[in-house]
Amino acid sequence: MLVLDRVGKTYPNGVRALEGLSLAVAPGEILVTIGGSGCGKSTMLRAISGLDTPTQGKVVLDGTVITAPHEKIGIVFQEPRLLPWLRVADNVGFGLEQYPKAERRTRVAGALDRVGLTEKARVWPRELSGGQAQRVAIARALVPRPQVLLLDEPFSALDAFTRADLQDHLLDLWADFKPTLVMVTHDVDEAIVLADRVMVMRPRPGRVYEEIACDLPRPRDRQSAAFDFVKRRVLAALDRSLERAVVTDDGETRAAAGGGLWW
Repeated sequence: MLVLDRVGKTYPNGVRALEGLSLAVAPGEILVTIGGSGCGKSTMLRAISGLDTPTQGKVVLDGTVITAPHEKIGIVFQEPRLLPWLRVADNVGFGLEQYPKAERRTRVAGALDRVGLTEKARVWPRELSGGQAQRVAIARALVPRPQVLLLDEPFSALDAFTRADLQDHLLDLWADFKPTLVMVTHDVDEAIVLADRVMVMRPRPGRVYEEIACDLPRPRDRQSAAFDFVKRRVLAALDRSLERAVVTDDGETRAAAGGGLWW
């Protein structure tokens, strides 16, 4: 179980990126976070990964407080960040040095097959398209079988067709051993395609605004009435999360939408 216990983060310049963020993510659950600019989504992922230390509260994985990068937690960034001096198969197997050579080969081959890149095993990263490179990055993150995988807008730089393809590949890889996934995105459709639960955050400082269960059967039909119903709930929560107080000419305080941007 991954637990965030009243996590807060205030940077040295005084900016409060997170405040009192508490949540629990069950083993194998896919939690997708969405919210306005400045709501601390990436800061939350860095705290979970151990790359950044909270100034308040703590992150706990199965009773262990996370204070530094941990072998049970993997992360995929917006950019693939492949090692240019290693071929694709060696990039995927980079975190498997402690395993026997035969097991490394089997795991790497299986991961490349899952993301449809078996024929690219011996090519260099520079020879891949953007979508192929990100598939390699996801395979590399999952092949050590982390207990938790964090994804920070991993498909944001890709076209819509490639994004949809990679979402399917991600779910295929996840299905092998079902790690806990915590993902940040600005794409509402992507959130609903992937998530068991969508967490909408409120900005400045970042905190949980609303959590929406997404229990649609997989694979999910983007054109279905059930998908549209969940999408409307997420969009409504996003709109409300950005409301700000406005004082009218007669002194009345009202809420106005559009206090920030979430896309």
